[in-house]
Amino acid sequence: MSHAAETLDGWYSLHLFYAIDWASWRLVPEADRQEMVEQFESLLTQLKGAKANGEGDHVLYNVTGQKADLLLWFLRPEMKNLTDIETEINKLPIADHFIPTYSYVSVVELSNYLAGDSNEDPYQNPHVRARLYPELPEKEYICFYPMNKRRNETYNWYMLSMEERKKLMYDHGMIGRKYAGKIKQFITGSVGFDDYEWGVTLFADDVLQFKKIVYEMRFDETTARYGEFGSFFIGHRVERLATLFEMNTQ
Repeated sequence: MSHAAETLDGWYSLHLFYAIDWASWRLVPEADRQEMVEQFESLLTQLKGAKANGEGDHVLYNVTGQKADLLLWFLRPEMKNLTDIETEINKLPIADHFIPTYSYVSVVELSNYLAGDSNEDPYQNPHVRARLYPELPEKEYICFYPMNKRRNETYNWYMLSMEERKKLMYDHGMIGRKYAGKIKQFITGSVGFDDYEWGVTLFADDVLQFKKIVYEMRFDETTARYGEFGSFFIGHRVERLATLFEMNTQ
């Protein structure tokens, strides 16, 4: 039997995607719209306090295309924290004009495929901790997609030996290193939590880098033989929430 890779697990992760019901939003009086946006901003400011306390982080992006309008990504120490956040958002008056389109539940994950031989406690390593409990970057663009490792009669990732998987993941990782400084990547594990096995979240100031890295990795054996992907979501950072929700009444 093939041996399972061990994982280090950090903060729990929740990606929330919403479409805005612009038709109903347009009917709300301007003063009420402004109040609703301010309440939303107030909640997000309150939730940002977790970052100052070292207990999580979040980002907000405006999604391009018709899959969603908003992407909120939250990281917290406990799964229950994420449930509470989602509930608080749903209780907001502005949420009456949100249509949930997708969500993804996972946990920040590092595998032992590329681990060294050190006997130290990895949870005490500052570099490891920074990856398990990250501060999310303020980049202009975000890309999120879920993925699986293929398991069928021809190609089954889970029947490969640990040595084979380590070699493939090493080669895969070397491609990613070429994009250091251009892309910031976060891997979250979701086996038993959601419909796919991993979530991949990328940040960059140049949106074209997402296309370049995903395309180049298509030629890597790990992806070509064993990668299966869900939908891709692309968004740009929301600088000012009020601007996003403004309506042109002229």
